[in-house]
Amino acid sequence: MTFTTRPTLQGTFGMVSSTHWLASQAAMGVLERGGNAFDGAVTAGFVLHVVEPHLNGPGGEVPAIVATAADPRPRVLCGQGTAPAGATIGHFRSLGMELIPGSGPLAATVPGAVDAWLLLLRDHGTRSLREVLTPAIEYATTGHPLVARAWETVEAVRSLFEQHWPTSAELWLRQRGGLFTNPAYGDTLARLVSASEADGLDREGGIEAARHAWREGFVAEAIDRFSRRPFRDSSGEAHAGVVTGDDLAGFSATWEEPVTHEWNGYTLAKTGPWGQGPVLLQTLSILDALDDSTVYDPSTTRGIHAQAEALKLAFADREAWYGDAGDVPMKALLSRDYASSRAALIGDSATVDLRPGRPNGAEPRLPQQISGVFAADPTTGEPTVKPNGVTRGDTCHVDVADRWGNMISATPSGGWLQSSPTIPELGFPLGSRLQMFWLEEGLPSSLAPGRRPRTTLSPTMVHRDGQPVLACGTPGGDQQDQWQLLFLLRHLAGGQSLQEAIDAPTWHTTSFPSSFYPRETEPGVLVLEDRVDASVLSALGALGHRVRLSGSWSLGRMCAVSRDPATGLLAAGANPRGMQGYAVGR
Repeated sequence: MTFTTRPTLQGTFGMVSSTHWLASQAAMGVLERGGNAFDGAVTAGFVLHVVEPHLNGPGGEVPAIVATAADPRPRVLCGQGTAPAGATIGHFRSLGMELIPGSGPLAATVPGAVDAWLLLLRDHGTRSLREVLTPAIEYATTGHPLVARAWETVEAVRSLFEQHWPTSAELWLRQRGGLFTNPAYGDTLARLVSASEADGLDREGGIEAARHAWREGFVAEAIDRFSRRPFRDSSGEAHAGVVTGDDLAGFSATWEEPVTHEWNGYTLAKTGPWGQGPVLLQTLSILDALDDSTVYDPSTTRGIHAQAEALKLAFADREAWYGDAGDVPMKALLSRDYASSRAALIGDSATVDLRPGRPNGAEPRLPQQISGVFAADPTTGEPTVKPNGVTRGDTCHVDVADRWGNMISATPSGGWLQSSPTIPELGFPLGSRLQMFWLEEGLPSSLAPGRRPRTTLSPTMVHRDGQPVLACGTPGGDQQDQWQLLFLLRHLAGGQSLQEAIDAPTWHTTSFPSSFYPRETEPGVLVLEDRVDASVLSALGALGHRVRLSGSWSLGRMCAVSRDPATGLLAAGANPRGMQGYAVGR
């Protein structure tokens, strides 16, 4: 029997897996009171804003994939905020910038997370806004034990807060240890609840009133005022932001069709190519085209080599073709013929070049700023935070399945405590997702007002015979789809349980441009947990991979829930890395 750190949970009532135990238990509490999976997910989402503030926040974003008992087809909830009207290439160039800063007010997109969670609650939830927000309000106002990694993040940016971001210093440097409180954010949520309970409003009308208060009321007004103030960013200079109240009023979360791919009897659903999610689908398609079942094992030299090379090819296509700038040739990118042409490029040695393909014969175009630069340290499931606030490897995740057949996979992120100065009357900062655009015309991911950045956030849902059977995801920036690939190969193809697949040794490649400022590339680098067999590590090095070892339990923070439609049996697993992700259920 394969070793696991904890059992795969099983039951028939409900299952929750998230990156923090308080969010998981808060969601389960809603299920116990009769709420459905979507009520639980919204509850968890707002609790995560409070208890993992170094990994997500209300000023950030959330994509999700849902399937309902009434309509089991997967649907994408897009809570990714867009570039503000003032965010133009010309504006950044006028400031002497070649890249968008990785921190500070200039890096902010329109906040999308809160509107998306409220839209989900309105359309598919059953509980009141008061009920789903109460846990977050209580944790913000009466306190909660802040995890050690959050305090480490605060310490990493202490000088920035003390010297340049006084509103952040006032919130984050006023206490250490004990119960941490954020009364301003608790009050923000309480005001949204009050807006939802105005006389004569039904449940849906009340949620719409809260959305209005967020997008056009007191929240938008505070963001508009604060965004005009200049603060130091990662460029080393002080700049004002460009997000306005009009930008918030003009934004709404949306429901969209997913990109899907048939694989091994399953249908995998991801967001559109405004996110990196289809990279996972392309990689599976390339591996299939190799027509060799041994490439599906993420623990052998053959499997790791083939998977890493397939990932490099898929991520090269991400750089050349993905974005929110129009017609991405997704059908061609996922076609069998194209996968075969890409698979033919995988040889017996590791590659270091970025090699995008030519779907439909079109010529790829890569950003001119791409360069091969070696970063100082590998990206892990927790953020790598520099003193100027630049962050890599961000994010939270939550999956929920209920007894009725509802299921959701959501990856909230952005608006980190270290991303931008805290707005004092709201208790949170804006995000920094704008850094994922290029300041170069004519690319699918070129900066333009109203576009979505090509986000790394990548929830996954899996169907079989038209029914949802698995929801999963992980934090980790550019590594999200890599770590999910290994999990899915182990679980769906290798037959491992959820927890076995999560606990197994993990690896990823960084041989493509990072989505985060300053956009480094590490040609040929393969980062592996040092639990990987020594003989495999040696053989990978002999193939030309630039092997870099990471800690034994350091890569990824996978969450997963599953459901067997035939029996109603539910299951859940959660990642032990970081010692704060937990699954609950019965």
